[in-house]
Amino acid sequence: MPKKHAEKHLIDRIGWLRAAVLGANDGILSTASIVSGIAAAGASHHLIVLTGLAGLVAGATSMATGEYVSVSSQSDIEHTDIKREKREIETNRVYEQEELAQIYVLRGLDITLARQVAERMMAHDALGAHARDELGISDIVVARPLQAAWSSAASFSIGAALPLLTAVFTPQSFEVWAIPLISLVALGLLGAVSARTGGVKILRPTLRILLWGAFSMGFTALIGHYSGGHV
Repeated sequence: MPKKHAEKHLIDRIGWLRAAVLGANDGILSTASIVSGIAAAGASHHLIVLTGLAGLVAGATSMATGEYVSVSSQSDIEHTDIKREKREIETNRVYEQEELAQIYVLRGLDITLARQVAERMMAHDALGAHARDELGISDIVVARPLQAAWSSAASFSIGAALPLLTAVFTPQSFEVWAIPLISLVALGLLGAVSARTGGVKILRPTLRILLWGAFSMGFTALIGHYSGGHV
């Protein structure tokens, strides 16, 4: 009996990697921007730390809720389509088999071979074949709401902890500079790690995340600076 195919591919990581990178990036960037803006406005050290903590808690719960709701919606659509496909296979198997064959023809097989393959696939796992080849649903990309929610919340909290801890342990006179600087270093490392994990070149993702991070923190600090005397 042939051994089970166990080759690992980078796309296997797409489910958790997307949520983790998005959560960590948002955690660093949003919290650093908030505390940088408050620091530039001349707020007290206590208020800066309190604001950062509130941003961490609110952001983590918001990320978890948003990911769970959005991925659950995707999961609902997938289950509805699979149920409909199952019903169609049960009521009109011949048509569904020919439909599968035509999909294989579009992928490069001649019609005779395509019909042979479709017949074998229908005999082996008809619903799985249609889910994968017609609907594009597989174990790799299937929606997992809880996984996405917990991954986003955890990664956001870890990311947000960095600018928050920087605010806690940095003297107030240096907070305006220290928080953005350390956060940019962290964002750069995050971009490099996520690029490496995803199997792509490091430079472009790292520069992209640094550019937008610097813009976000700089813009928020600018608003805080010019509005600080009026609040």
